[in-house]
Amino acid sequence: MSYVVTIEPTGEEIEVEEGQTILDAALRQGVWLPFACGHGTCATCKCQLLEGDVDIGDASPFALMDMERDEGKILACCAKPESDLVIEADVDVDDDFAGHPVEDFRGTVVAIEDLSPTIKGIRFQLDRAMAFQAGQYINLTIPGIEGSRAFSIANPPSKAAELELHVRLVPGGAATSWIHETMQVGDELKVAGPYGQFFVRKSDDKDVIFIAGGSGLSSPQSMLLDMLEQGDTRQIYLFQGARNVSELYNRELLQQLAEQYDNFHYIPALNAPADGDDWQGFTGFVHDAAKAHFDGKFEGHKAYLCGPPPMIDAAITTFMQGRLFERDIHMERFYTKADGAEDQPRSALFKRI
Repeated sequence: MSYVVTIEPTGEEIEVEEGQTILDAALRQGVWLPFACGHGTCATCKCQLLEGDVDIGDASPFALMDMERDEGKILACCAKPESDLVIEADVDVDDDFAGHPVEDFRGTVVAIEDLSPTIKGIRFQLDRAMAFQAGQYINLTIPGIEGSRAFSIANPPSKAAELELHVRLVPGGAATSWIHETMQVGDELKVAGPYGQFFVRKSDDKDVIFIAGGSGLSSPQSMLLDMLEQGDTRQIYLFQGARNVSELYNRELLQQLAEQYDNFHYIPALNAPADGDDWQGFTGFVHDAAKAHFDGKFEGHKAYLCGPPPMIDAAITTFMQGRLFERDIHMERFYTKADGAEDQPRSALFKRI
């Protein structure tokens, strides 16, 4: 059995199978709804139920309070229709968003590489090509671990039958521990994607600033490789932050690209160089490297941030002080089930952040 869900104010209709969430059905039919965590903790996918009956599912009481439930609010990532529905969602799709439907794939591990002491590069061969936009991510199902885990795609869309992932070992993390300690070449895993609203706004001709920290290099790498392949003529700046040289992975690749393309500029920054690093570059945090490079003036640029939340927060503050605001700052933020909605602060100045 399936149900028809009408999404206002666009009037789009999707078909939802019994037991399927509204969000999953929408993404698999190429219809975008706002979301972040995907499992009921962040409230990004909150909608208003206008008509019909629904099972609200396992929504966090912090993300969907009792008063909101009484008012007919639901979370699209948890809610499962029990009849045909009409819902109202805060749909604000960017014109540059391609809207590729989410699909299921089989990925075979073809290479595992130590990128740094804490980050592994994993390459998958997919059973068929995946259409995606540079900057998006996939959900990976890990054997023996409940649910799935999100990882950004590091390769450009031109390599549509391949996936390159950069996976940082999270202390105590079951999924990343399995990838670092157990995964072998030849393993087959379930892959679903693409997901996310982190992509280059190609219709905007402003020069681009990427800020990347840790394994957060993956999305910017995909995005800048795609821009360079497509002959984008904007000035592109990548600021990569790490603690020391051993953690500054793919440095040689990025330096080669900077030598090959006149419009690409690579600025690495180390905040705690080791004694033997013989570091001659910028010493300090990556947002400070950007501030120094642009003399604290960022107006007229587009910024894309990917990395640890403290890095992102510091970069946002730096950009705001330099006259760059919400419409020109984009990022991808992942939530885990351990993250309660009450622990996710929202900026009073930024609707999306």
